[in-house]
Amino acid sequence: MYRRIRELREDRDFTQTDLAKYLNCSQVCYSHYELGKRDIPTEVLIKLSRFYKTTTDYILGLTDEL
Repeated sequence: MYRRIRELREDRDFTQTDLAKYLNCSQVCYSHYELGKRDIPTEVLIKLSRFYKTTTDYILGLTDEL
């Protein structure tokens, strides 16, 4: 799961700071999501899926279909 949010971010040339601003959290907090040091809350997962126009299932690794 955590690898996917990093890949999505990097593929679109966003920084962790960009995503942290969108999610209204600190860059460190967002970094912890990507590193798997912190679980991603449901509301953040939904915001990320909307931002990337993909499904939560894709982010969670339940499907490989974007």
